Amino acid sequence: MKAIVLLMLTCISLSSVAQIKKVKSEFTRGEMIIFTDSLKGELLGEFPSKWGLENGSVETAEFNDKKVIAYTSKANIKPLMSSETYLPEIFTIEFDVYFHLKGNEAYSLNLDELGKVDIRSYYATFKGNKSMMKENMKEPGWKHIAVSFNKRAFKLYVDNYRVHNIPNISEKPTNVTIGALSHSAGRGMPAMIANIVIAEGGEDLYSRLMTDRKIVTNAINFESGKAILKPESMTIINRLVKLMNEHSEIKLNIEGHTDSDGSDEFNLSLSENRAMAVKNAMVQKGVDGIRLTTVGYGESRPMADNSTPEGMAKNRRVEFHIVE
Repeated sequence: MKAIVLLMLTCISLSSVAQIKKVKSEFTRGEMIIFTDSLKGELLGEFPSKWGLENGSVETAEFNDKKVIAYTSKANIKPLMSSETYLPEIFTIEFDVYFHLKGNEAYSLNLDELGKVDIRSYYATFKGNKSMMKENMKEPGWKHIAVSFNKRAFKLYVDNYRVHNIPNISEKPTNVTIGALSHSAGRGMPAMIANIVIAEGGEDLYSRLMTDRKIVTNAINFESGKAILKPESMTIINRLVKLMNEHSEIKLNIEGHTDSDGSDEFNLSLSENRAMAVKNAMVQKGVDGIRLTTVGYGESRPMADNSTPEGMAKNRRVEFHIVE
């Protein structure tokens, strides 16, 4: 009996180690942008125009040549949306937070009915569950926070490592506020957030492809003005590779699209190169290049108004169309 118990414990331990290895880079941004704020055009020292203030005080600031939302006191802010119930059944939320590693620092994500996520430099708590970070911070710096909610399942990621995975949640969140303690603001070290993105998810890729005959995604991202894929783009690219390996009959045309920032000629060339970069990545993962074609449309086929950051983010996309 002792031998059996020992074997079972060993299997559990090995399973846990394997799972830890798998959670890195599992997060995938939702396909359609609902809200984004790069703080472009915001005036330093002013309240950020795309947000509402619930309590406390915040302002637009600059840190290392980057615009940020600085919490000049303990505060909570929320995105300004046309409705109070804007979160869909499947969504993702992402933002960067800065830790000075001075005093009592904390950030919070308040998901109305779902509750509050408390994020510290070395642990995160949610619904009474406390999870330690993958590695303790030894130097001040940024951490990337991401939340995935899929009808009933909640996942929290910090720097692409999953720290919470809670299934079968009965509550459904409909809106979000982002809060922070900022005890060191008086010493010139306020809590800071940046690069906020809220996106809507969708069905599994194969179901969507069979229904719509295409997949449209904002989850494939490139370096600004270049055709160099960012590492996080590989998550959905790997899913597409798996789909094609499981369905050898599928052939895809990869379309690149840009926003209107830049000349028509530059954007056309950029979109063509980005579509080719996606194809090359898929070929390197084992997809036969004969099954993939590419085309770039530049800014000529916008999905949304390029006059807003959300519209521009939606227009910077990659589409995959079934070749009949």
